[in-house]
Amino acid sequence: MVRLTIDDEIKRLVPRFKIGAIAYPSIVISKSPQMLKGRIRFYQEELALQLESNDLKSYPGISEWRNTFKLLSIDPGRYRPSSEALMRRVKKSEFLPSVNSAVDLNNFFSIRHHIPFGVYDLQQLEGDVLIRLGTKEEHYLGMNGRENQMEGKLLSSDEKGPFGSPIVDSKRSAVTEATTQALHLIYLQPSMDDEECEQLLQSVGKMFTQVHGGDYHCSIVT
Repeated sequence: MVRLTIDDEIKRLVPRFKIGAIAYPSIVISKSPQMLKGRIRFYQEELALQLESNDLKSYPGISEWRNTFKLLSIDPGRYRPSSEALMRRVKKSEFLPSVNSAVDLNNFFSIRHHIPFGVYDLQQLEGDVLIRLGTKEEHYLGMNGRENQMEGKLLSSDEKGPFGSPIVDSKRSAVTEATTQALHLIYLQPSMDDEECEQLLQSVGKMFTQVHGGDYHCSIVT
């Protein structure tokens, strides 16, 4: 299991900040099976109907992560948590395109639980992982196809530097059909208790390995 820690500055600003981590030591990623794509599409259609009459901020995960960004001096109107960005697309019936089985499930988990999720190729990471705020010099090519300046943004980093964020992840750590080991980072709501967190991680790990094989190892980092 990768050693994961949270920077003291984040814990000072958000005392109940916590991250869920799930390691998958041996998986097989492929194009999403038709059954999985159908289930995810059906869920998005149901969610789009709900969002016609529900404001995004009425979802506790969305509102709590917007508030967490504010506590970290990140403008959630300018830099949206990835879960909110995905749900805004669904609200406009811009259903999420299929990428591969791991990315599709990751996005499904994010809109299902209304919190940011990130899944990363463990073999592209080096050393321990630290959750912290970015510095002025830090940037990376993101999954949005742009060079993203990471100053002041919440991010995950290894010995090479930043590789992920609940805003946008880097291409360096992206999972592909060649990935055989992965790390899931789940940006848990600070208000969740340990039992809720554990239930969520076990549910995610079980479903992910049902699709990709192998086993999983969970931890909650505070």
